[in-house]
Amino acid sequence: MTALPKKRLGRGLAALIGDGAPAETPTEQVPGRTNGLRELPIELVQSNTLNPRKMFNEEELDDLVRSVAEKGILQPVVVRPVDDGQHYQIVAGERRWRAAQKAGLHHIPALVRELSDKEVLEIALIENVQRADLNPVEEAHGYQQLIDQFDYTQQQLAESIGKSRSHIANTLRLMALPASVLEALQTGKLTAGHARALIATEDPQSLAQKIIALGLSVRQAEALARDTGAGTESKPAKKTTDTNIAAVEKLLAEALGLKVSIATKTAEKGKLTIHYNNLEQLDTVCSKLGIRS
Repeated sequence: MTALPKKRLGRGLAALIGDGAPAETPTEQVPGRTNGLRELPIELVQSNTLNPRKMFNEEELDDLVRSVAEKGILQPVVVRPVDDGQHYQIVAGERRWRAAQKAGLHHIPALVRELSDKEVLEIALIENVQRADLNPVEEAHGYQQLIDQFDYTQQQLAESIGKSRSHIANTLRLMALPASVLEALQTGKLTAGHARALIATEDPQSLAQKIIALGLSVRQAEALARDTGAGTESKPAKKTTDTNIAAVEKLLAEALGLKVSIATKTAEKGKLTIHYNNLEQLDTVCSKLGIRS
């Protein structure tokens, strides 16, 4: 599948927001003026709802608050005007803005830019990814937002952000895990390596609890997942000869242009397998299913 290339993010934030305009008079606080470095009243600045980062470490934030109280904000935040220029939305630097509020600052240095929603999400994502500020779940949500809202493919994301395609794919796969496992991943009880080992298991929630309780390493978690899988696979599913299932297999095979097999485990559960021989065939299947790979 081919698509138009997207703007590369791997060049860093300067490629998207510019290297900064000459500073205006610091005391200028006229709402609506853009493309300049200004001191903004902190009450006019709003949080960024598009920011993929949702969790902020309170201890680290308190450390930043002490630094801000002592030395002020050394690096301006990036904002865009909203509400016809009456307010400003954080694009990059939300931790600094939060720390400034807690430190009791009345104004905050800000680089004002006219930016689209797409550019805001791109900048927020690349800033956090480059600084390793996102947990794996937030990172996956950020990638999925760019795919869903701005038609990125995994390959374009990989090239833009400077990650491998396999990293993008593996990160997105985490979203298939149960909510309780994702919560453990967000809070640091599990690492992305632990979580990836659970994706293909039948009961990732129970295995996650066991990994946390025993304090298993990633390699030990992978071994546990393999052993569990081996136990369940020792009872191969009986392939049904039901004529209705056979008819569905045929219809799917004709629609996808590939071999399809269905094996039932119970009256209601089973496994659907699509066989492909190369990535081109896989891309074709994804395209027919409306999935951007």
